[in-house]
This record gives sequence, structure tokens and C-alpha cells, in this order.
Amino acid sequence: MLNLLTPIDVGTIRIRNRIVMPAMHLLYTPEGEVTDQLVAFYAERARGGAGLIIVGGCTIDEYSGGSNMIGLHEDRFIPGLKRLVREVHDNGALIGAQLYHAGRYAHSALIGRQAIAPSALASRFTHEEPREMNKDDIARVIDNFARASARAKEAGFDLVEILGSAGYIISQFLSPITNRRTDEYGGGLENRMRFGLEVADAVRNAVGDDYTVFMRLAGNDFMPGGNTNKEARIFARELVGHGIDAFNVTGGWHETRVPQIPMEVPRGGFAYLAKGIKETVSKPIIACNRINDPMLAEEIISNGIADMVGFARGLIADPMMPKKLEQERSKEIMPCIGCNQGCFDHVFSLKPVECLVNPRAGSESSVPMHVKTGSRKHVMVIGGGPAGLSAAAEAARSGHKVTLYERTDKLGGQLHIAGALEERKEFITLAHALTAQAFATGVSIKTGVTVDSKILRDNEPDVVMIATGGRPVVPPIPGVDAQNVVQAWDVLSGRANVGKDILVIGGGAVGIETAIYLAKIGTVDAETLRFLFLYNAEDVDTLREISTRGVKNVRVIEMLERLGADIGFTTRWIELGMLRRHGVKAGTGTKAKEITPEGVVVEIQGREEFIPCDTVVLAVGTAPINSLKGSIEDMGIDIKVIGDAKKPRKAFDAIRDGFYAAREIS
Repeated sequence: MLNLLTPIDVGTIRIRNRIVMPAMHLLYTPEGEVTDQLVAFYAERARGGAGLIIVGGCTIDEYSGGSNMIGLHEDRFIPGLKRLVREVHDNGALIGAQLYHAGRYAHSALIGRQAIAPSALASRFTHEEPREMNKDDIARVIDNFARASARAKEAGFDLVEILGSAGYIISQFLSPITNRRTDEYGGGLENRMRFGLEVADAVRNAVGDDYTVFMRLAGNDFMPGGNTNKEARIFARELVGHGIDAFNVTGGWHETRVPQIPMEVPRGGFAYLAKGIKETVSKPIIACNRINDPMLAEEIISNGIADMVGFARGLIADPMMPKKLEQERSKEIMPCIGCNQGCFDHVFSLKPVECLVNPRAGSESSVPMHVKTGSRKHVMVIGGGPAGLSAAAEAARSGHKVTLYERTDKLGGQLHIAGALEERKEFITLAHALTAQAFATGVSIKTGVTVDSKILRDNEPDVVMIATGGRPVVPPIPGVDAQNVVQAWDVLSGRANVGKDILVIGGGAVGIETAIYLAKIGTVDAETLRFLFLYNAEDVDTLREISTRGVKNVRVIEMLERLGADIGFTTRWIELGMLRRHGVKAGTGTKAKEITPEGVVVEIQGREEFIPCDTVVLAVGTAPINSLKGSIEDMGIDIKVIGDAKKPRKAFDAIRDGFYAAREIS
């Protein structure tokens, strides 16, 4: 048996396996009250085999966070929380409540008052200045942590987790960046730890010795001048003496410039933070952040890096992941790819969490997991991109006979283009996962076949789903058909040759990622960089230069005043940073007027300029391909157009299109 699937004793509880679903904001509780949506979401993860589910953050008082978070600051929330606990327990998992206080990260618009913090220092996250806490404020917040923990125990939660990471209030007291106090709560590390230790004491006193208490700990703040794993180890060691039974180790603040969870982060890249804490204390340790592969989690546990592993988004993506592991069906697991499109992008837009790879996420209470048809149909899916694969698999799950046709020899469509950049390769992981799902559900797949009228007549389908995708737009620019002009898709697919000086027209996601792809040509790869680093072959500045400066001179222009307007909030800043890091020049408010063999004439704020270049790369959008629609309609066949064939959008929309269109077949 996998170590990941073995039980573990923590504090006063036994957890059935080492798979933990850490707390994350879902925005399923608009008034703080437990809802059917929240209960169904977590009950399904429990039914899927998770060992421990931690919900939250749960607000401990009126300053903690907005009303759209799970409420734990008043007794009136207890009945709903009891219902949530009961449903999770009935489905076999244990459940904990995370005690949350945002401190200066609380937005005044959401809490209806000025935020409070150890010092009156604004953050880049809210751009608001909090009020400095006085001694009464400190005592009251500590007491509110205790009261909330008592409510959690009364509601039946198996444990509470104190949130001491991510730049929230305990982190703010602990960090010299945000704690400028001159009293006993400020100054050296011993004083800065005082608030967190007193919270731990208060919680322990409130729940008693026979109850389990976790601490969510930042293994490194990744803030210049802030706390590192060295300080985190000291804090963890002190916390053990104040009643903490286990540590859930994460990293970073919302303000950090080091990405923590998107696909640009290497899988398991921050497990070393958990290792540092585990080497310091004898309590169980949970490793978190970008661990989306159960086999990677198994390595982390079997190698003694941590005792448990957090799968937050991994269990959003596939709530049945633990059961599939137990049943040796790991190839059927739908992985989280770290895209952030449905989870963190939604949260920062104050929208409920959904998921690119799991269209049911957040809809468990209204959309059943399995729906078997009473009328089996022959369904033909034309196109093997994300929309087509999603539709085919769901139609087959519903009991229909499904055949999918793809004109090329490779399934996944534009996911392979999206995953061409090394940092975005998880999109190719998704292509393979969607393909595996289709095969596992019994879809008959035929590649290298272009569907025509004869194939339609010979197969006599009841339903045809057109998922033929899109094609790159060719803009009406004079000279656009010249030999020095190529499409971004061809560059990313390796089908186009480019010169030394390159201009990319279009500063959306495709244009930016193409520019980065080109700028990386000639840089050293990760293996070479590691070799040079370990042997001290070059100094750090040289290593940075040869990692970011290639052999191409790349520039990208965008008509709009904003680069990457179609990129999600939690990813855009990373990609713009990559542009700068790789020396790509970028211009907004710039319109291409004419392409010549020597370069491009552009208009910037009403004046014309000439940008010399060897190659022009077009990245100006996608147009739908659905030419079969009319002829299929003439044949009287039921037809559904999905994905980019309907309207070019993100993979998030394409997969949902396919899933829900398949559900409509009756």
C-alpha cells in the first residue's frame, strides 16, 4: 500500500490517510452561513476519500474578513457548521476549522471599517492603511481566537487550525517588515513571536488538552527583509511548547514577488520548507503548494520530507482522487494544472470558486456526478481538442455510444500550443488527462480522419457535436501575406523559422507567451544551470544573465493600453515579469499600419514610427471553424457547436461547454 494511503495519529485524532485538503476561500457562503453548496462540495471530497478536510478561513470577529467567508465569530453559525461536520463525518473524513484573521489584509469595503494591524503600514495587497492595534485590541483579538475555537469544538470539528501564514495577522506580528512596535509585541524575534504564542495558548486553554490544534505556518515569507525558514523553525519550536500538535507548512504572502501556486512553480517546489520544519520539531508536518501528483506526494512522505500532503486544488480538480488511488485507477485522475482560472482568479474577483478541469466544482448540490440516460444515442464528436474530449467523455459516462474524430494525429488541440512554453507545460498534462478520460469512458477515437458527408451518412449519428476549434486571425494589414510574416501558433508548434530581430503583433496571452518563448531561445536550461551552480562555474549575476538572455531580440506591441488583458489576475503579473526578465520590449497603444520586408510601420499616439525586424509574428486572436454546421443541419441531425467552434475563449470555457452540452443530450 502507498504510504500516502496509510493512517496517521495526530494529537488526539487518527486520520485515515495522509491526504489533506487545506482551507481555501471558496465564496460559497455569501452571508457567512453554511449553504447547501458548501456542504455538497465538502461532502463529495469526503466521499472521494480525503483523510482530513480543513475548511475556512473562518472569521473570528468583525475585523477578520468579509461576510462572504465562513462565519465562526458568533454562536448563530454553530447549527450550520454542525450540519457541515455531520455530512463530512458521514462520508468518512475528519474535518477541521481554520481560524482566520486578515489583519491589514482585510479590505475596508468588505469588513465595513478600517482594518487593524500591529503597525499602521499599508500593504500592496489592499493599498489601505490599517489602524495600529492598542493593548486592548490585542487582548480582544486573542480572546476572539479562543472563542472561535470553542465554537468550532462545539460544532463538532475534529480540530482547529490557527492561520499563522500568508501575511495575515500572526504573520504581521511576526515579521519585522510589518511590526514596527516598540512595546513587548515588537522589536526582536522573541517579542514578535509573542502574539502568535499567546493566540496558541488561548486556543489551547479554550479547547482543552483533549483536542487537536494545528498551526498553518509560513515556511518562508519570501518578503525582502522578512522571515525565512530559519525564523520559521524557531517559531515552530516555540509553538510546540504552547500546545500545537501539527504544522501545515506553506510559503509566501499575497504581496510576495515569488509565485507560490500557479503552474510556473515547479511541482513540489516548496516541499523543502516543510522539510526544514520537520527537521526542527517532532510533530507531524503537512507539505503544501503545487503538489498535484499523488506519486510526488508519495515520494515526499516516503522520503521523510513531510508526514502528510496538502491537496487543496487537487481535490477541487478531482474529488475522487484518493478513491482512484485505492482502486489502482490512477490513470483516471484528473489533475490540477495550476492554471488558477477557476479558483484564485475567481476569488480575487469575488466570484465563487469553479475549476477548469472539473466543470462540476461548486455545483455538486445541483449537478449530479453521474447521470445515466434512458435513451442511448449515437453521438459523433468532431474535433479532439479540450471541448471535444470533455464532451465525448461526459456523453459516454451518460451511457451514449460515442465516436470522436480528429483530423490530425494528436489529441488535445490548442492545449499543445498553450503548453509550448516550458513554464506552461501543464496544459499538455491536461491534454493527456482529457485523452485518458475519453479512453477510460469507452469513447471510440479515430485520429487522422477528416469528417465529410460520406462519413456522416455511413455512421448515421443521432447527435453531432462540432468541436472543430478555431484558426488564427489574419489581420487586414498591408503586407501581412509577406514571407517574413508567421503566425504565433506556428512558432509555438515549431513549424515556423524566425530571424534574430522579431516583432510580435498582439499583446494578449498568446502574444506574450510567444514573445517569452522566442526570447528564451539560446538561454541555458535548468539542468545546465544547476550544474554550473553546483560547481561554482559562474557567479550568480552571470548565471542569471545566461538564464534570461538568449540570442533573439524580441519586441511585442499591443493596440490596447494594457498588456495581457485576457490573462487572469493571479497569473498576469508573473507573465509580465517574465517579459521583463527575458529582456522583451513591450509597447501598448501601438497599432501596426503596414508590414514591409524590413519591418513594421506602427502608429503610436497619432504619430508613425518604423520598427525594423527580420520576422513579424501575428498573435491577434482566433476565429471559429464550423463550416460543417450548415451541411449537418441540412441532413436533419441534432447538432451542438461547442468550444472555439462556437466562440473563441479560454480552455476553462471550452471544457465546460463540452461537459454541459453532453449533459443536454436526451
